[in-house]
Parts: sequence; structure tokens; C-alpha cells
Amino acid sequence: MSVPPESVVPPPSNGPTAPSDLPSAQERQWAMFAHLSALLGLILTGHWLGWGCFLGPLIIWLVKKDSMPFVDDQAKEALNFNITVAIVFFALFVLTLITLGLGVLIAVPVGGIVGIAWLVFVIIAAIRANEGVRYRYPYTLRLIG
Repeated sequence: MSVPPESVVPPPSNGPTAPSDLPSAQERQWAMFAHLSALLGLILTGHWLGWGCFLGPLIIWLVKKDSMPFVDDQAKEALNFNITVAIVFFALFVLTLITLGLGVLIAVPVGGIVGIAWLVFVIIAAIRANEGVRYRYPYTLRLIG
């Protein structure tokens, strides 16, 4: 039994179906700033162990969350990722203290790997956000929902 061509429904596409599905240029730019503000926070507070890496995403999220849904999503994602990385570095610091300095043999290499991965993921996220894609960081605790 054959089906007439008029009754065949085309498969759904994976891409956006209408221009309204894409965030505006301003939303994409603010979402990119939410990711890149972590780099700025690290540069400005690097001499204080870089605790400011989550301040930029937090400020952008608090200011833009009600007016720009894409920025709300991406700023929360950046904030969650930077809080997760801060927890990892704090745990490595505590490990070093508890072991009276011997933990530095583990903390330095692991911290270096985590730091490089952090930089790479932040850059990838900023590029993807600027393209209008909702980026999800891997290995992230979703603390802010």
C-alpha cells in the first residue's frame, strides 16, 4: 500500500524554524559578556586568588534576567560554572592545608589542568553565545536554577 505524497509530513528540522527563535543581537552580545566577564573578574582579582570570576556573570544575570531570557539562561550557566570551578580550587586548597603542604603535589597539577579547561570552556561558551546557541558547560553543578 502506498501513501500519496500530499499526506507525507516532512520530518522536523533540527535548526530554528523562524527568525523569532534566535535571540536578538543585543541578547547575544550580553550573553557573550556574561561568559567573558569571568575572565575580567579573574584578571582584576587575580592577586586575591581570583575570587571575582563569578562576580561578572552574577551582576549581568541580576541586571538582565527579567528583560532578556537568553541572557538569563547563559549568565546562570556562566555563574554556575564559575562557582563550580571555585569550589574545586577551594577543595584543592583545603587538601593542601590538611596534608600540611604535601597535597600541593596533587593540587598544582590538577589546578593547572582545571585552570586551562576553565579558560577553554569560557572562550567556547562566549563564542557559542555570540552565535545564539545555548551553551552548557560540562561538569557543572547547577546551583542557580
